[in-house]
Parts: sequence; structure tokens; C-alpha cells
Amino acid sequence: MLEQAFNGLVSGSFYALLALGLAVIFGMLGVVNFAHGAFYMLGAFGAFVLLDSFGVNFWVALVAVPVVLGLAGIALERLFIRRLAPLDPLYNFLLTFGLALILQDVVKRQYGVQSQPYPRPMGGTIDLGLFTYPAYQVFVLAVSLVVCGAVWLVLTRTRVGMIVRASTERPELTRALGIDVARWVTPVFGFGIALAAFAGVLAAPMRAVNPLMGADLIITVFAVVVIGGLGSVFGSVAAGFAVGLASALGNLYVPALSQTLVFILMAAVLLWRPAGLFGREEAL
Repeated sequence: MLEQAFNGLVSGSFYALLALGLAVIFGMLGVVNFAHGAFYMLGAFGAFVLLDSFGVNFWVALVAVPVVLGLAGIALERLFIRRLAPLDPLYNFLLTFGLALILQDVVKRQYGVQSQPYPRPMGGTIDLGLFTYPAYQVFVLAVSLVVCGAVWLVLTRTRVGMIVRASTERPELTRALGIDVARWVTPVFGFGIALAAFAGVLAAPMRAVNPLMGADLIITVFAVVVIGGLGSVFGSVAAGFAVGLASALGNLYVPALSQTLVFILMAAVLLWRPAGLFGREEAL
């Protein structure tokens, strides 16, 4: 059971990183970024291409790919998202949905639908006391906790972080206090995309690197964000790890519900608290 719980926390690492990016983007822009899963997929493929075509190892890709895709996210926001921002939010949802389909098809055209192999950057196991566990999975969990913790510290302990957090959770009130929220929108959008790409690079040695890997995950991540509370940074991270843990234990005890458990949890949370576990009721 403990090993299965650890499996759930490792899966929750990917949910937490993706949900963190989605929550920040939604909180500041009010955009449901359906292309988030596609950038997660591009992160994994970016690592694969760098290794396969240029011999660039995983550790370099873990830094380079998120930076490049984060810059691509900045360009996307400035060229397209910003132009549609004054319109109904449905327009940006359709834009990002269409972009996700385009990116998937471009990758499928180049590499097909077959999964691409990616070697693990570290082998062996680590003795955790009651059981041993693959070293790379331990690394994934540790680095995800560090990244989420670092983001939390920046958001809560620095002036820039407080402005971003206020702009994310209370954008209208922040504007009323004289802070130019618009100047923070572009870098925050790029940062959210970079987090998705970072999760993709981490996933490459563990998951099947294929064009549909983001589409298979993004619906679950949206459910995680809703459970945590739309726009709530802490809620999204906490819900990510909780959903990963609940899914793993559900798969152990009630395997028939393993695929739908997250949506059952989402429905239960919304019935009890429509704003999500850490969302603000007045924001609805």
C-alpha cells in the first residue's frame, strides 16, 4: 500500500506542476488554456528531439526546453491571446483548443502516433525504509516539491510575488489599488507554459512520448484545478498531489472506478463547495 501511495504522489507531481501553471494563467488572464496539454507534450518531444538529433542530454533539456517553450508562450500571448482578451472568454478557449489540435497534428505528421523511447537519466533504486523505489521517480517527486515550494515562496515572500498573487486571485481589486496588472500578464503566461514544458521533460523518461500524451492528461488536470479552486495557486498544487494519491489508492482498492474517480471527487467537491476547496466563493 505504501508503495502504491508513493506511485500516486509521483503521478500527482505532474498534476501539480500542470495545475499550477493553469491556475496562474486562469487567475490572471481568465483564460482556460486548453493548449496546456499540448505544451506538456512539446516539452517531452523537445527533450526527445534534442537527444535524438543533437545528442543533448536530459539535464540540459530540463533547463533549455522550458525556457524555449516559455518564450513561445510569451509570443503566443502577445500575438493572439491579448488581442482576444477584451472579447468573450470563449474566443480564447476556442483559440487554445484549436492550437492544441494544430500542435498535435504537426507532431503526428512528423513522428507518427508511435511512442518514442527516451532513456532514464538515472537508474537503480533508493531504499526508503519499508520498500525500495526507482531512483528517477524519487527524483521526479523531489524536484516537483522543490519547484512548487519555490514558486510558493516567491509568491508569498517577495514583493513581485505578492503583486502576481494579488493579480491572480483578485485582479479587479489589484487594478483598483493602482497596480498595472497588464504588465504582469505576458511573463506570467510564459511562466505557466514553461511549467507545462518542465513537466513534459520530466515525464519523457517515464511516460510514452507521443503526440496524444497531453490530450490524455489535460482533462484530468482541469478537474484538479476545479477541485483546488479556479485561480488558487495553493489549491491547485494541493489538489494535484491529493488527486494523484486518491487515484493510486482507488486503483488498488476499487479498480473499476480508477478512471472516473477524479471526476467523482470533482462532483462531490463542487456540490459541497462550488468554488473548489481553496477557491473564493465571491469570485463566482
